[in-house]
Amino acid sequence: MQTERRDVLVHVGENLRRLRQAAGMSQTALAASAGVSRRTIINLEAGEANISLAGLDRLAETLDATFTDLISAPTAPVSKINAVAWRGSALESQAVLLGSAPARREAQLWSWTLAAGERYDAEPDPAGWHEMVVVTQGTLRIEREQGPTMLRSGDHAIYSSAQTYAYINVHDGLTRFIRTVLS
Repeated sequence: MQTERRDVLVHVGENLRRLRQAAGMSQTALAASAGVSRRTIINLEAGEANISLAGLDRLAETLDATFTDLISAPTAPVSKINAVAWRGSALESQAVLLGSAPARREAQLWSWTLAAGERYDAEPDPAGWHEMVVVTQGTLRIEREQGPTMLRSGDHAIYSSAQTYAYINVHDGLTRFIRTVLS
């Protein structure tokens, strides 16, 4: 089971060590501040421990970092992380962090459905706003200033919504997607 779960924490050990050292903290100090055992820190840095998502949140907060900073590949863009952060006992059970965007004030979760050929044109949001979109059915074209993005079922996009953009259903049936707005 351990080899099956290695992908969940593949970058945590390296990132934890790097962030801890950058903060000038010992393993003992980090453990005490985050409320986890020193043994857990040692095992995480060695890539041999499992920890809850809440435990990772506490470590990130203690290190003045984000959850994303701990689990993602150092070279991964925050809009395309695609990191398995949790696995259940069944092979099909998993949580994948698709991407991340900064938020200061509010997060809104939307469920959208567009009929074949339907289009929604949006006005730019204020500076600093972002959107995360994941398509659950059909094909969605997002037109933005930097060019169009085509998303099929299972694909996602993360972008600044402080620009003119549009959603277009280019599928011959319904297109459904989840949209999260961060301000």
